[in-house]
Amino acid sequence: MTKRQLMTLYRRLYRSYGPQYWWPAETPFEVMVGAVLTQNTAWINVEKAVRQLKQAGKLDPDQIVGMRADRLASLIRPSGYFNIKARRLQNLCRWYVHAGGHTGLESLLTEALRDSLLSVNGVGPETADDILLYAFDRPVFVIDAYTRRLLGGLGLIEGTEPYEDLRAAFESRLDSDTALFNEYHALIVRHAKEPCDGTSACRHCKIERKL
Repeated sequence: MTKRQLMTLYRRLYRSYGPQYWWPAETPFEVMVGAVLTQNTAWINVEKAVRQLKQAGKLDPDQIVGMRADRLASLIRPSGYFNIKARRLQNLCRWYVHAGGHTGLESLLTEALRDSLLSVNGVGPETADDILLYAFDRPVFVIDAYTRRLLGGLGLIEGTEPYEDLRAAFESRLDSDTALFNEYHALIVRHAKEPCDGTSACRHCKIERKL
C-alpha cells in the first residue's frame, strides 16, 4: 500500500461521488453522541435516535448524565442495543462534563485526547477516532469494516491487521490533513452502500479496478 495507490483510490472515489459533507450534525457534541449510537447499526437508525433526544430536549451532556438510564434507553431505542448504548453514552457524557466540555478538551494534544477518550468505558478505537476527526477536527484516520473490505478486495491489505497498525499505515502514507481524512473516510462509507451491477457504468467496477 503506497501513497500513490491511496491517492489514486481517493481521486476515483471523489470523481464518482463528489464531496460528502460528513459528519451530519449541528454541533460537535451531536457528533460525539452519533459516534456512540452508530456502533453496530445503520446511520438511519442513529438519526431517529438523535431526533428523539432533540425532541425531548435531552441532546445535552448534563441532561444525559442526569437522566435515568431506562429513560435514556427508551429515547435512543431506534439505534439498537439501547441499554448498552445508554450506559456508554452516559459514561462519555460524564467524562465530557468533568473535563469541561469541548472548551476544556480542545486544548489537549491529539494523542492525549485520544488516550483520554479511550479511557471511557464503551469507547473503542473506531469510536474515539470518529470523535477526534469529526468533532475535534484532528488528523486521524478512521478504520472501519468498509475500509478493510475495500482495501482487502484491492489486495492492498490482508484485512486482518490490528486496528492501530492499519491506522498508522494510512496516516504515515498520507499527508496529515484533516479535510482529506474526513472526505476519504466518508467516501469509503458512501462507496460501501453502492451496489455492483456489472454494467459499463458501474461505479464499483470503475473504482475497484487495479491501482
